Amino acid sequence: MDGKMTGTYVFDAYGTLFDVHSAVARHAQLVSPQSARVSEIWRNKQLEYSWTLTLMGRYRPFWDLTEAALDFALAAVPGANAEAREALLDAYRTLSCYPEVPQVLKQLKEGGARTAIFSNGSPEMLDSAVSSSGIGDYLDKVISIHDLGKFKTHPESYRLVTDAFGITPKEVTFQSSNRWDIAGAAAFGFTCNWVNRTGQPDEYGDLSPTRILENLNGLP
Repeated sequence: MDGKMTGTYVFDAYGTLFDVHSAVARHAQLVSPQSARVSEIWRNKQLEYSWTLTLMGRYRPFWDLTEAALDFALAAVPGANAEAREALLDAYRTLSCYPEVPQVLKQLKEGGARTAIFSNGSPEMLDSAVSSSGIGDYLDKVISIHDLGKFKTHPESYRLVTDAFGITPKEVTFQSSNRWDIAGAAAFGFTCNWVNRTGQPDEYGDLSPTRILENLNGLP
């Protein structure tokens, strides 16, 4: 990234900036020989709960969903150690960011771009993750859906970004590792970069990203 940067670069948090599987990875031996399966179920249920609640017109903070999803995952995997619960929740508050994240954000900010996180995460969760990863100085805003009470991919959630900056959807460049999130953002009118870290097949063909990146080093 050389030269002057312009525009507004907005990043999903979980899975895009922060490694959602790093919490279980830190305590793999404590959790279970099937720790990766615990982590997978934990993440999938966390997202499932957000979608179903929004469809029902109900809301619970994302941290509550994170706790409930972990309880389900520990109960669903035979032999998983339920006594690992508190250690895992503590680790989730300080998830590891991906290696390239600080430098990418730093270069964007120093180049003149505006930067923000836009996330389902509760404000306290996001504050903790941003602080522990040391990226706060490289962000103009941290935007949570919490006050709206509707999770992504509800169209009103993406409007939080345009309202926060006083801009139109086409002026937002949005990055997410979650293909469903990219679909929702594209439907709203954002320019979208799908950060496909794990080489997943594409879907939502009528709501395609502008670019597909292996990691954030591909910006801008």
